[in-house]
Amino acid sequence: MSPAARRRILVVAGEPSGDAQAARLVAALLRAEPQAEVYGVGGPQMREAGARTFIDIDSLSIMGFSEVFAGLGRALKLYRQVVREIRRPDGPDIVVLVDFPDFNIPLARVAKKAGRRVVYYVSPQVWAWRRGRIAKLAQRVDCMLVLFPFEEALYRERGLDAHFIGHPLAADVRASMGRDEVRARYDIDPSLPLVVFLPGSRVKEVRATLPVMLDAARALSGTATFAIACAHSIDETLVNAIVADSGIDAADVTTVADDTYNLVAAGDVVAVTAGTATVECALLGVPMVVIYRMSALSYAIARALVKLPHIAMPNIVLGDRVVPELLQEEATSERLAAELRAFLSDPALSQRTTSRLAEIRDLLVKPSGVDDAARLVLEVSP
Repeated sequence: MSPAARRRILVVAGEPSGDAQAARLVAALLRAEPQAEVYGVGGPQMREAGARTFIDIDSLSIMGFSEVFAGLGRALKLYRQVVREIRRPDGPDIVVLVDFPDFNIPLARVAKKAGRRVVYYVSPQVWAWRRGRIAKLAQRVDCMLVLFPFEEALYRERGLDAHFIGHPLAADVRASMGRDEVRARYDIDPSLPLVVFLPGSRVKEVRATLPVMLDAARALSGTATFAIACAHSIDETLVNAIVADSGIDAADVTTVADDTYNLVAAGDVVAVTAGTATVECALLGVPMVVIYRMSALSYAIARALVKLPHIAMPNIVLGDRVVPELLQEEATSERLAAELRAFLSDPALSQRTTSRLAEIRDLLVKPSGVDDAARLVLEVSP
């Protein structure tokens, strides 16, 4: 293919987890077709993989329904910018939409009407709430690439060309250091059990959940030592400020940036905000307590729409309440401390939970999954 005829692939990822998933796909696309132009909406990981971004995810990262309403004007402005790009005469040949359904499902309609080929990579959780959107996706999307096996069957039943390409985390999530080495590196007391806190990858998540986690740490003081895994998208100064405001002795809590897998693998139990991180913890084989808090309005809307019995992805994948879930009014420091204490004091419980979580890697792994995804993307091109 000559440079003048090279394919243009627009990728739209609207939040940090989508940026990470999109980056893997971008890298695979450029391996398969180095002359392709891959560009769009994303963050630092997409750019590092070789994509050019004209909108950064920091402009779009919104948490919860009420926050969407508050940021609607900004989101609409950015949405129109993407629409203009799709409709340009020399616009993209292929539009790849990564999760972020409230933004991307309407974009799928625009792209389809503009004659673009549309691929949805990382299914929005329409199986959890607002299932009516599956019909819209079937009309607007040429190919759906999903990370969980049950999603492929769900979409195929509705007439959508869906492919389970494996969850990239199943192959990628590994610790690179031993437990003792990690504790020595971060000066973590080896004589006490380690509780690791993963408060989230978005600022509003961290502000909502980290204070609860630190209150639970105070209740467990003397029975364990504690560490916070700071996501790369979170400024460590924010985490340190919340620790200072909590009243807990900062010396009792270690903050670790950009080494989450090693830190989690060195832990005895994890308190984690609901989301992709729950899958990562499951793949690392560490018992967890899943916690999530949102605004009152967001929670009221979610309760009316979500019909699943579980919120934690490990529980959804396994079809069973394997790890505790604390949502909204249940997400108190007292409840969290009690659930963490149960794991710390009952080795048999921890072992049973670890054994069940080990099943998840086998369910999600698929060799060459992201390369298969890139091939499927390129095959939809006219």
